[in-house]
This record gives sequence, C-alpha cells and structure tokens, in this order.
Amino acid sequence: MSNYIIIGASGGIGSQLTEYLQGKGHSVLLAQHNNPISKQSLVQSLTHISSVEATDFDSVANLFNYGVEKLGNIHGVVNLAGSIILKPAHRTSNNEFEHTIDQNLKTSFSVVRSAGLILENSSVVLISSAAASVGLNNHEAIAAAKAGIEGLARSAAATYSKKNLRFNVIAPSLIDTPLAAGITSNALALKASKKMHPLGRIGTPRDIINMIGLLLDEENNWITGNVFHIDGGISKIK
Repeated sequence: MSNYIIIGASGGIGSQLTEYLQGKGHSVLLAQHNNPISKQSLVQSLTHISSVEATDFDSVANLFNYGVEKLGNIHGVVNLAGSIILKPAHRTSNNEFEHTIDQNLKTSFSVVRSAGLILENSSVVLISSAAASVGLNNHEAIAAAKAGIEGLARSAAATYSKKNLRFNVIAPSLIDTPLAAGITSNALALKASKKMHPLGRIGTPRDIINMIGLLLDEENNWITGNVFHIDGGISKIK
C-alpha cells in the first residue's frame, strides 16, 4: 500500500479523495490551515492529520518531513489549496490579486519546492483551471495564477526527473464543491454555467478524483509534465 499527503484536505474534493484512497488501503496525511477536517468517515488506522500554512515554505517542508517520519516513503502529494475570484482586472484590488496568487500559485510552488528537497520516486498533482487556457470573462486574476501553476509543473518535471519525481496538473472547470457555492447556489448562474459546457453539466469531485487516482498510481509512472483538462470540453470545444 502507498502513503500520500493531501494539502487542502477538508474541502469538497479533499474529503472524497481521502475516502477514495483509504478505500484502496492507502495511508494519508491530511493537512489543512483553517477549516477542521471531519473524522467521521476516516479510517483511523490509515489517517494522520496535521496543520499547514501552505503559502509558507518552512511550514510545507515541515509537513513533508512529518509525513516521512510518520508514514515512511511518500508516494504522492496532492495540493488542493486554492481560491476563486471572479472579477475583471480593473475591479480587482491589490490585496485580492495577492491573495489569489498566494492561495493558488504560491501554495503549489511551496509543494514543488519541498518535493524537490525531500522526496524521490513520487507523484505530485497540482490543480489549475480551464481558465488558464481559454479566455473567460472576469477570470484575469485566477487565470494568471493557474497558468503559472502549469508552467511551474512543466519546469519541475524537467528539473526533478532524475529523482523520479513526476509533476502533473489537472485543469478542471467549475466543480460542485463548497468553494464554488457562490455560483452553484444561484439557479441562473448555474444554468448559464451548464450551458457553457459542451457536455451540458458542471463537474463533480469524482470527475477530478478519478484522474488524481490515475496520476498517483505507481503503475502510471511514465506520465509527467502534463496538463489534463477535466472540464466537460469547455477548453477545447466550441
């Protein structure tokens, strides 16, 4: 069985990813900054929980070292930390932009940095967005942050290939999670979003978890430096 670290583990994707991995007998170290992690559905013997400030390099490095201490070899890391902002550039404040970069790009950079320092023979999965590759109204800040993640992963895949560290990115469109509640809880906004997607619906956590599971699986260890668009066709089809 394998050992994994999930950062941003209390969110809609993180909680279901934990159940998915533990259902296969894997051990997980769950890390979150503010929101508490529910223990109700966890397999206690396969669970470790820690806090992390994912924008802080030392905090993330300490988390990785803790994972090695408690679990042994770390076979994969998933960074689910992130945020959403939907505003045109001229209405985005300096603080809003910096927060968006910090929560998305800097957390990913922190994970890559610690992986390069501490891990080998491991898979790192980062999360981008369809907005990084297709022009969407009012997505300037988040598009900039997520596009940076994609470039980061490609470079890291080259830099750390000798350590057999694999870096890949999943680029979803709108996913039905608490983070997206501002859209999904509005009937008109939800209807409009569904119409934007060629497959006629928004995504579910399971859509993303299936691909994360594939990328973490050691049997798929010839995949690195790629961006996988799990987005109902919005980034490729008109």
